[in-house]
Amino acid sequence: MWSLSPGMHHLNHGSFGAVPLEVQARQTEWRARWEANTTKFIINEYTDALDNARAAVSDFVGVDSAGVVFVRNASQGVAAVVRSIEPALKPGDEIVTTSQDYNAVRQTLEYAARLHDARVAVAEVPFPIDSADQVRDAVLNTVTNRTRLAVIDHIASPTGLIFPIEEIVSELEPDIPVLVDGAHGPGQVQLNLNDLGASWYTGNLHKWVCAPKGSGFLRTRADRIDETVPTVISHAWNTPIVDGSSRYQGLFDWTGTDDMTPWLVVPDAIRVIGETEPGGWSAVMKRNRELALAARGIMCTSMAVNPPSPEEMVGSMFAIPLPDRPGDDPGGLLSPLNQELLELGFETLVMIWPEWPGQVLRISAHLYNRLDEYQALAETLRRLAA
Repeated sequence: MWSLSPGMHHLNHGSFGAVPLEVQARQTEWRARWEANTTKFIINEYTDALDNARAAVSDFVGVDSAGVVFVRNASQGVAAVVRSIEPALKPGDEIVTTSQDYNAVRQTLEYAARLHDARVAVAEVPFPIDSADQVRDAVLNTVTNRTRLAVIDHIASPTGLIFPIEEIVSELEPDIPVLVDGAHGPGQVQLNLNDLGASWYTGNLHKWVCAPKGSGFLRTRADRIDETVPTVISHAWNTPIVDGSSRYQGLFDWTGTDDMTPWLVVPDAIRVIGETEPGGWSAVMKRNRELALAARGIMCTSMAVNPPSPEEMVGSMFAIPLPDRPGDDPGGLLSPLNQELLELGFETLVMIWPEWPGQVLRISAHLYNRLDEYQALAETLRRLAA
């Protein structure tokens, strides 16, 4: 089903999701159709194909398609929203995020705040953590009357923790707009974005949904559509849309020549992964979560540490704090242990976090993983520690 190298233990799906062979083949077919008739494809076929893909994504995440557009990744979705609200920022205004946000997202927020003498207010979320209430309380205690936007992860990248996003959104909206960074949400947890009610939700489809790299989406609530623009402004800014799409969708759909085939095969990825289990996607998520929890048990026992979070905060990805790394700060985001494990046949993610010499090991579970892979990793880490 996959083209993954049999010589590696692929335990880092959370960073780079694998694409099934059937989906890869379907993407090749779309590229061939485009290359055969480069102009005809864009004028006569692309819009319908994109709308079909948009409908599939909308159904998958529980919203109507009017507010859904494709982006390359969740970071690009965040950047679009921040660009949209940035002109309204004033000196002293605040953008709230958490200490477990994604570094690329943090830099986008810092850049926008610096341009307007605003500031990024960081809610300190502990890890290890005892309760999801600590996340909620940290965010709510950081919000002030100067808060103009809250950017909150659905599933935190460094720790894999599922945040109580429903509670946070219900407490803040509509007075304070919430942008949910759902980079790891689609395909890892069930989504109903219509019920969630956040102003914006952006997610990746090239992770847990297993679509090709470069496929993500941004969902904008109806009352925020007119104020939301992409990072690249192109023809739709002053050109009427004649194909039935809204101006908002036209702005995002036509940002310039690019390879749009990752978006067009998203329906195939949703179908292919959903067909792997008799119970469909809910069974896939359940299977992956159970494997992740079992793997976490193995890793914690092997490393003689307590589980760093309650089970209800774990989906298909988890993290474990590692002992501080000796030696000088290597710089960058990754611990030297990351490369050492790669050379030993393990694709994992070992980040310097929250700062050197601290490090955290993040591990994922998907359909191609088996429990003995985590046992092998645990034994390898014991040998390295010795």
